[in-house]
Amino acid sequence: MPGSLFDAPKYDPARERRRRVKIVIGSVVVMVIALLLWFNRYWPQERRVEHFFAQLKSQNFEAAYGIWTNDPDWKEHQNAHRRYPYARFYEDWGPDGEWGPIRSYRIVGAMKSQADASGVVIGVRVNQRKELCSLWVEFKDQSLGFSPDQMVE
Repeated sequence: MPGSLFDAPKYDPARERRRRVKIVIGSVVVMVIALLLWFNRYWPQERRVEHFFAQLKSQNFEAAYGIWTNDPDWKEHQNAHRRYPYARFYEDWGPDGEWGPIRSYRIVGAMKSQADASGVVIGVRVNQRKELCSLWVEFKDQSLGFSPDQMVE
């Protein structure tokens, strides 16, 4: 009778050790990848805010407004942005705005205010101020807005 218990291959401890090492390494790799994905889950939204502040720092307010509205051709259809027109944006983010001229910025973190939220709050330290600038980034279209929740460090 082929394949019976009496025909089983001999136990090889080196082979078993290699098998265990492969399983442990595979498990560690999967956990590291899972952790990297978890800690970088808001990376696209953080990069969006990074680009926004880079444009503000270089005083390219029109490009910054294009990032804010997620509409680089916003000049061609300004009626679509009546709720927050460019003039108001310039008042808020221009040199005389609340944050003044942007000389430095650093993204501090990101958080979801609620489990079913449609976006994420990104906290940015602007001009080394103690208070954080909290911006909202929508998941569906990556547009920016003022956050209803203030982020604290």
